[in-house]
Amino acid sequence: MQMDNQVPPKKVPTFCSLRYGLSFLLHFCNTIIMSQMICLNLTIVAMVNRTNPHGLPNTSTKELLDNIKNPVYNWSPEIQGVIFSSIFYGVLFTQVPVGYLSRIYSIKKMVGSALFLSSLLCLFIPLAAEIGVTFVITCRVVQGAAQGTVSAAQHAIWIKWSPPLERGRLTSVSLSGFLLGSFTALLATGFICQSLGWPMVFYIFGACGCALSLLWFVLFYDDPKDHPCMNISEKEYIATSLTQQVGSSRQSLPIKAMLKSLPLWAISFGTFAFQWTNNIMILFTPVFLDSKLHVSIKQNGLLSALPYLFAWMIGIIAGETADFLLSRNILSIVIIRKLFTTLGLLLPAFFYMCLCYLDSSFYGSIIFLVLANATGSFCLSGIIINVLDIAPRYYGFLKGVTNLIGMLGAVISSTLIGVILGQDPESSLFKTFYLIVAVNVISLIFCLVFIKAEIEDWAKEGQHTRL
Repeated sequence: MQMDNQVPPKKVPTFCSLRYGLSFLLHFCNTIIMSQMICLNLTIVAMVNRTNPHGLPNTSTKELLDNIKNPVYNWSPEIQGVIFSSIFYGVLFTQVPVGYLSRIYSIKKMVGSALFLSSLLCLFIPLAAEIGVTFVITCRVVQGAAQGTVSAAQHAIWIKWSPPLERGRLTSVSLSGFLLGSFTALLATGFICQSLGWPMVFYIFGACGCALSLLWFVLFYDDPKDHPCMNISEKEYIATSLTQQVGSSRQSLPIKAMLKSLPLWAISFGTFAFQWTNNIMILFTPVFLDSKLHVSIKQNGLLSALPYLFAWMIGIIAGETADFLLSRNILSIVIIRKLFTTLGLLLPAFFYMCLCYLDSSFYGSIIFLVLANATGSFCLSGIIINVLDIAPRYYGFLKGVTNLIGMLGAVISSTLIGVILGQDPESSLFKTFYLIVAVNVISLIFCLVFIKAEIEDWAKEGQHTRL
């Protein structure tokens, strides 16, 4: 019998449901994870002594007391670069293994333990800095592995918790926490450093993460049917919605079929373009604000954080809109995925080109910059969630694979932008924007041709394709 002919129990109101509460819990977990990841990017300005050696005897009493509260270190720009990149190595190498293990082991234990470990290491960073730079780098690599575990393992949650008609809403709310975390870290870190000292940045974000991990262990259950606080109607609604999609997690992976799947390659290329653009946003926005708009450092920090706030709002609105269009049968699911992927890849390219060619005022430039950086969040309801449509039973593993490909886009764009920014400032602006347009448009064409939204044959319950 087809799912369309089944009559599920009465739908539980979304905002009063436990599954929506779970989405918000994940939202705040992701907010903390991202805050812990990027807060060092700003605190290192206060941690590094760029003028005098640490602890000179002719330092005034006030400066000496300040250094006790806010110790500074003689880290060269090369060492700082290693510290910045170290966390990404941990994240990079956990995506596929964690995606695979999420099919087998408890998501509750994996996410909760990894969040607690990341938070514990965040608390340890000021002490690690006192011991030596090697300890800081080691701490960041392990912290990256823990954060990569949280980001990769959480995708498997929606295999059992997300009804098909609510996937856009639930995943966009949870994933938008990464955007809010970026905004929070960029906005709060400077104020904390100035008023309380830079070590308090790590103590505050670390303590919040530890508290949140304990809350996670209390509130989350791997399977909705085991949750003691969920009412029967919601359990029945979720179970009936997923009748044809939740299978055995022990079945071997059909690697050969996955490699031949053009819809899966479309998701990979789309994720590559999304991460490419998003990473350039992180790297290039402060440079653009400084070189083109000539703002102060304080204004630069505030304006660099602003796009993340709008990206967070657009991500949530996109999820709500996608599910509304699907639940009202206004558009099919494949059209919705293609529509939001198009908006998420094409609009940033368009607004970046506007920055390049339109002679805008200060406020006009800020508006285009915010729109260029924020509209990429439409992808959260497009290509980013599409794996759950075509292969829900392998969602955790395949999200790890596509995330890995996306991170390769971030790594490559970082390298190219570093080279481009070392050239003439005027030409670097045009080249950076043209790269965004080229990567996004080419990836979008491939996505529009090959995106699908029905379960692939190799991902169905009756298939037993082996490695």
